[in-house]
Amino acid sequence: MEIQILDKQFSLFIPSENILNEVQVLAKKLEFDYKEKNPIFIIVLNGAFMFASDLLKCFRNSCDITFIKLSSYKGLSSVGTVRQQMGLMVDIQDRHVIIVEDIVDTGLTIESLIKNLENQNPTSIEICSLLFKPEAFKGNNPPKYNGFSIPNKFVVGYGLDYDEKGRNLKDLYQLKTE
Repeated sequence: MEIQILDKQFSLFIPSENILNEVQVLAKKLEFDYKEKNPIFIIVLNGAFMFASDLLKCFRNSCDITFIKLSSYKGLSSVGTVRQQMGLMVDIQDRHVIIVEDIVDTGLTIESLIKNLENQNPTSIEICSLLFKPEAFKGNNPPKYNGFSIPNKFVVGYGLDYDEKGRNLKDLYQLKTE
């Protein structure tokens, strides 16, 4: 199946059924690892909202949830800097923190966020990402909880966008190359 978003063609990459199955697997791993620890999930907006919603509906342990908004992309590529558009509004000192991301590619956003969070003295910080691009990763903190490792190609859908379009798609689509 193919779709068009703005000026680009995309082909079906990961159907929603596969995504939801993997989300359930991740939730079970997190439940096991954080049993009786009451972690705080920090959801990185906008991209991770769909993933986080499904993940946390499957996570049955006690937890807290908060949101931050970061941005490092414009169009198809990273702009090279991370901008914080909405900061953390809760105290994370002595808490187990799980950062929920839609995708980790270069790791620039995650590295910046972790550095900022470490200054607040949490007990631990881990990353849970639906997608991980090992070929593109340049950071020091790959996601401990990772749904899919994918090639270094542009994807859209299930919260991920192309110039703010396509976030609402239930499946993931990959940019079609000629």
